[in-house]
Amino acid sequence: MVMQWRDDLATGVELIDSQHQELIARVNRLLTACHEGRGKAEVADIVDFLGHYVVTHFRDEEELQRSVAYPEYDAHKTMHEKFLADYNQLKGQLETEGATVRLVVLVNKVVVDWLVHHISRVDKAFAAYYREQTSNKR
Repeated sequence: MVMQWRDDLATGVELIDSQHQELIARVNRLLTACHEGRGKAEVADIVDFLGHYVVTHFRDEEELQRSVAYPEYDAHKTMHEKFLADYNQLKGQLETEGATVRLVVLVNKVVVDWLVHHISRVDKAFAAYYREQTSNKR
């Protein structure tokens, strides 16, 4: 099942949306590879991408949150730290066990759950606050 970028995922903050779209594109690559029996070949690439993504995306998002004194910053940062811990577990599993079918399934679950919950709810709530705060400064 390929994931589609939908308008209801858009936050209205261009930087965040473009990063989320890239994450969905990478997940789709893995899902397509799984469907074609190549999931084990692609899982190392997505784990590597996630390593860069969590550093860049979380840093950018947290900078935006601090710039508008987002009241839920600490809770949001804690969620980022939880995802980072999940990522480190995935990376460790890849390093110790290699690209197993179990790892492919786990990567899909962790990332899709993140997309469904965090982006569609938590990031959208922040983006609404951010847009409100930045429109008041104009």
